[in-house]
Amino acid sequence: MVATRETLRSWFYRPWFLAMIAAVLSASLLIAGGMFVAMRQVEQSESQEMNAQGERFLARLEQLFGQLRESLDDLEAQPLRSCDDEMIATLQQVTFNYRFVYEAAYMDASRICSNRPRQEGVSVVRAPDIKGPTYSYWLNTTTEPDENRAALMLGRGNFRVATSRGHLTDMVDLSPGSSLLVVLDHGTRAIPVLGLAQAWPPTEQWPPKSRDALQVTQTRLIYRMPTDNPEYQLVLITPRTGMHIPAIWWWMVPACVLLGAFSGFFVFLLVRQRQSMDAELHGAIRRGELQVLYQPIFDLDSRNCVGAEALLRWRRPDGTLTSPDLFIPMAENTGQIRQMTDFVLQRLLEQLGQLLRANPQLYISVNLAACDVMVPRIGLVMARLLTLHRVAARQIAFEVTERGLIDVVVARENLQALRDVGHQVLIDDFGTGYCSLAYLQTLPVDCLKIDKAFIDALGHDAASSGVAPHIIHMAQALDLKVIAEGIELESQAQLLSSEGVKFGQGWLFAHALSAVQFIELITRGRRLAGRRMDDEA
Repeated sequence: MVATRETLRSWFYRPWFLAMIAAVLSASLLIAGGMFVAMRQVEQSESQEMNAQGERFLARLEQLFGQLRESLDDLEAQPLRSCDDEMIATLQQVTFNYRFVYEAAYMDASRICSNRPRQEGVSVVRAPDIKGPTYSYWLNTTTEPDENRAALMLGRGNFRVATSRGHLTDMVDLSPGSSLLVVLDHGTRAIPVLGLAQAWPPTEQWPPKSRDALQVTQTRLIYRMPTDNPEYQLVLITPRTGMHIPAIWWWMVPACVLLGAFSGFFVFLLVRQRQSMDAELHGAIRRGELQVLYQPIFDLDSRNCVGAEALLRWRRPDGTLTSPDLFIPMAENTGQIRQMTDFVLQRLLEQLGQLLRANPQLYISVNLAACDVMVPRIGLVMARLLTLHRVAARQIAFEVTERGLIDVVVARENLQALRDVGHQVLIDDFGTGYCSLAYLQTLPVDCLKIDKAFIDALGHDAASSGVAPHIIHMAQALDLKVIAEGIELESQAQLLSSEGVKFGQGWLFAHALSAVQFIELITRGRRLAGRRMDDEA
């Protein structure tokens, strides 16, 4: 199982493998994104075309219905009321005057006369589909494909006028598979005027709650045309066209593949660089390029040095320094951080062991990575080194960040074990992580270190200017010591001291020092303190 996991891990960390995955994923995402945008544009174009077609159809149909109603008004206004030659001539004149009137007829109790006596047109007698206060409507009076047959008829009194299927086809040029329906009875019944009969209602929810005229389904476009007559509604149904992707989008495919290849190449370079730095870091540990510096911590009132924070630095053979923000996270990811922590502990005791034995009040704090907070390993390493160098456990403190407390319960147990043997525990960069007050109250902590960002905001109108005082008061309520990091101005030191902060570190007091410089700082301070005592005596 372990061998399999290591094999998979070795494959996963190969540059070309990661580059291939990055190239495929990025190209796939770009192509999918391009196709999505293309489909959205096609849908919008389809909807806009349907809206324009529906508006055009509505205008033409209103024109047609208007002529039919106007012709009926003319017939109703003339005095003739019998089927004779004069009536037939009048009917013929109406069809001549109105373009869309194909047939006009007069009906009484005994006879029907029409301008087309030899053709069977309006002679079919049935109840109207729509009966209004003035006009009655007969819809789809014939289903035969003959264009010279009446397909839509209006009536007023004894007169009937009809338009032919040919006229309707000329007015409303339906695409194949489309239908023009008249919806009656409050949306419960639909009669096809042109086109194929459609299953009704067209959707499960009809009428739709949306007020939009166009309703788009997976297979059809349904356009509801507003009319002045509440008795009916015109509905145009047309099948959706296939997703014809614009030609320009096909040029996007090779472009996306090319961009994906560039992404893969960029990932390849990054992984190679990372692996190169990983190997360099491993060699730096072996060659002794890492060094430990010490950032002094001072009492803000007496300005005496009470300890220091051990800092790891990587100085390359050419003298350049590699930022800890770059190599520390990498060491945490690769597991080399444990070796580096052991190096810091061993080196500080080798360099400062004698100083610590001579100054029992002095302490050095060391940063712990999350992997060391989660396991009891560091306590065993520390016990062996303290015995070897005869240094008290209280003189070595451990700093943990809030982000390092991955599992608070496990961290609490391991930190408590360190405190039980005498080590101090400090929370570093407090306020920048996610350690809540409830967790803080349960953690075995001796001191909080306030991050430099909050110290810089002191005395300014920044939104974070009140964070440091809040942390100070919270720590005082929990009976915890406070160390302020990054103090660079005397005004900051005085303000923090007035707030009750006892300790601080920063360039105002001293930069990070080598072991020799730190020893000189402590011994010089002891000599000055001795002289002051002699002067007072």
